Amino acid sequence: MDSKIPHHVAIIMDGNGRWAKSRGLPRTAGHRKGVDVVRKMVETSQDIGIKTLTLFGFSSENWNRPKDEINDLMKMLRAYLRSETADLHKNGVRLRVIGDRHAFDKDIVELIENAERLTAENDKLNLVMALGYGGRQDILHAAQLLADHAYREKRKLTREEVENIFPQFLMTAGIPDPDLMIRTSGEKRISNFLIWQCAYTEFVFTETLWPDFTREDLKLAIDEYTKRDRRFGNIQTLTKG
Repeated sequence: MDSKIPHHVAIIMDGNGRWAKSRGLPRTAGHRKGVDVVRKMVETSQDIGIKTLTLFGFSSENWNRPKDEINDLMKMLRAYLRSETADLHKNGVRLRVIGDRHAFDKDIVELIENAERLTAENDKLNLVMALGYGGRQDILHAAQLLADHAYREKRKLTREEVENIFPQFLMTAGIPDPDLMIRTSGEKRISNFLIWQCAYTEFVFTETLWPDFTREDLKLAIDEYTKRDRRFGNIQTLTKG
C-alpha cells in the first residue's frame, strides 16, 4: 500500500436531507441516494488501498428524528444488510458495527450479527458502520467497564495502566484510530463521533453533500491529507536543503 494513503479513513456522511430538499424530493430520497454512495466508497476504498473505512451512519441523537423518517432509515438499513452482506463477504470485506444496539429491532440486530459472523475472517477492507453511536456514550461505557475491571483486580490502577488499557474498552477496540476524518456538506464539527479516537486525526471538511460525494472527492481529501505534517504533539523536524 502507498505509504501516503491513510490506513483508516472515517467519514461523517452529512447532507442527505439538504440534497433531497434542493430537488424538491422527500428526505428519504436523499438517504437512498446516500446508500448508493456507501457502496461506491467501499469499492473505491479497496481500489486505492485504504484498509479501514468507518462510516457514521446513524448517531445516538438521530433517534430523536421524526418517527416516519426513522422507520424509513430502518427499512433501508434492513435492505442494505440483506442485499450487501453476501457481496461484502465475496469481496473480502469485514463488516463491524459499533454503537448501542438495544434500541434497534430484534431482526436488525440479527442481521448485523449474521453479517459480522459471516465476514469475520475477511481482511481486504475493514468496514466499520457506526449505528446508534455516540462518542460520549462510548467513553462513558468504556469508563464503566474499566471500573469493573479495577474492581475485579481489587486494586487501584496506575495512571499508566489506565492509559494503556482504556482503549481496549472502547467500542473500537482492535481498530486503529482514524488517520483522516472527512465530513461532507460544509459543516465543521464532529457531532459526537469518535471523540477519543480522533485526538490526532487530520480533518477535511468538504462542501459536497454526501449523495454527490464521488471517488474524485475522496481522492481530493486524501491529497489534502498527504500535504499535512502529522506531528502527534511533537515539534516539527526541519530539514536543511
